[in-house]
Amino acid sequence: MNDTSAPLVYLVGAGPGDPELLTLKGLRCLQAAECVIYDSLVNTDLLQYASPNAEWIAVGKRGGNHGFSQEEINALLIQKAREGKVVVRLKGGDPFVFGRGGEEVEALANESIRFEVVPGVTSGYAAPAYAGIPVTHRDFSPSVGFITGHEDPSKEESLIAWDKVATGIGTLVFFMGVANLPEIVRNLTRHGRSPQTPIALIQWGTFPHQEVVSGTLADIVERVQAKGLSAPAITIVGDVVSLRDRLRWFDNRPLSGKRILITRPSHQADAFRQRLLAMGAEVIAFPTITIRDPSSWDALDRAIRRIGAYQWLVFTSANGVEKFLSRYRQLGRDLRDLRGIRVAAIGPATEKALAERGLNVEILAEEFKAEGLLQSLQGKLVKGTRVLIPRAKIARDVLPAGLEQQGAQVEVVEAYQSTPPSEGKKRLEIILNERPLDMIVFTSSSTVTNLVAMADTGALADAVKRCAIAAIGPITKQTAENCGLAVHVQPAQYTIPALVDAIAAFYGK
Repeated sequence: MNDTSAPLVYLVGAGPGDPELLTLKGLRCLQAAECVIYDSLVNTDLLQYASPNAEWIAVGKRGGNHGFSQEEINALLIQKAREGKVVVRLKGGDPFVFGRGGEEVEALANESIRFEVVPGVTSGYAAPAYAGIPVTHRDFSPSVGFITGHEDPSKEESLIAWDKVATGIGTLVFFMGVANLPEIVRNLTRHGRSPQTPIALIQWGTFPHQEVVSGTLADIVERVQAKGLSAPAITIVGDVVSLRDRLRWFDNRPLSGKRILITRPSHQADAFRQRLLAMGAEVIAFPTITIRDPSSWDALDRAIRRIGAYQWLVFTSANGVEKFLSRYRQLGRDLRDLRGIRVAAIGPATEKALAERGLNVEILAEEFKAEGLLQSLQGKLVKGTRVLIPRAKIARDVLPAGLEQQGAQVEVVEAYQSTPPSEGKKRLEIILNERPLDMIVFTSSSTVTNLVAMADTGALADAVKRCAIAAIGPITKQTAENCGLAVHVQPAQYTIPALVDAIAAFYGK
C-alpha cells in the first residue's frame, strides 16, 4: 500500500458501531495505516487492528460538539499525507452518507493528494436492523428515504421538501435529529403524516448499549424527553416500526448493555470473546500479556535432545504445549519418540491443545490448578521418576516442589515468556475514558498484575477498581485481591465456558 501509485489517504467507513461490521477492505487499510484519524462515533475496539506504532488522533466530532472543526480536520489530513504517511480517516457509518466525507476528499483533491474511499455500513439501515425494524417490508413500506435531521444552520431555507417527504415515502430515516425532533414531528404532521404513525429513536445503534424509544408522532417527543435520550441517534418513521416487538433480537440477550474487558492473549481470546458477544455483551479485547519466545532456547533444546530420559511430560498451559512442540519439530524430532512418555495436563484447554497435536493425556487435573494436578499425580510417580515441565519463565513453584516431595526428579525449562504489551497503557486510557466498564475479566495472575501495573495510580486505577471483577480461578482471584481488587465472579470450574456462564448468572441476579 505504500508504493508511489497507491493512495496516501484512505477514507474508511467504520460502520455504525459493531466492530464486526467493518468491511474486509477497511480492515486491510487499517492494518496498513501509519496514521489513524478517527471520530468519536468510531468504536475504539477497531484500533486494535492498527499497528501499535501508528499515530492515533481523535478528532472528536459528535452531535455539534466538535473537538476539531471540519476545516481543521481537512488541514490535518493534508498535513499527515504530506508527511508521507499512509493515512486512514476512520469515520462512523459510511463516509458519504451524512458523514461530510465529500468535503474531506474535496480538500484532498484540491491539493492533488491521492485518496481512496472505502464505503462502510451506514447506521441508516444497520441500527434499525439491530433494533428489529426492517426499513422496507412488502406489507408495510416499499420505499425508504434518508434525510438529515440537522441541516446546515447557515442556510436561509430548508432543502427538505416536507410536503413531498411527509407522505411520499414509506419509511423515513432521519440522521442527527434528536435535538430537532419536535420540529421534525411538527413538519411531518403539518404536511399530512398521521399523528398515529409509529416512530422509534435508536441511540448508539449496533453498540451493545443500544437504547430504543418507540411511540407515535403524537407522543414521541415526551417519551424521548422522559428517557433522556440524546445524540447519537437515528430516527425511523413509518409502519415498519410496529414490527419491533416481534422482531427484536439484539437488545434482549443476557448480557445486553454490559461492557466487558477481557485480558487474555490475542491468540487465545477469540472463542472467549465470541461467547460473550453471543450473549449480548460489548466485549473489549485488551490482552495484558504477550506470549514471546524464551530468552534462550538452550535449556529447552537440551531437554528435547534427550527426551527419552524422561518418564513424564507435564504441561501447565496451552502456550507451553504450542511452544514445546513447535520447537520439538524445528529440531527435527519425531513425535514417535514420545511413545512411552506419559503426559499430564492442568486443564481441558491444555488437554485440547495436546490432542490437536496428536498427544493423549493420561492424567488430567481434577481441579484445574497446580494443586489439583499435583493431587491427581499423587501415587503415580515412583521415586526417581524423571519429569519435564516446559512452562513460562515466571510461574508458581507449587507443582515442581510438590512433585519433588513425592520423590520425582523434576526439570523445569523455560518454553516461553509472558510480557506486557508495549502499547498497553495508551490504549487502556482510551478505553476507560470512552465509557465506564462494567466488568474486567482475568484469566491468569499475570493478566492481573500487568493490567494493575498499566493502570498505575490516579484516575486509571480508580476506574479499574470501580468495575466488577471476574477471575477464572482461586489463584487468579487471590492475585486480584492482593492487588486491591474485589472479585465478584469466580466459576466453580476453572474453564472459559464456566466463566462465561458465571458472568451471565452474576448479571442475571
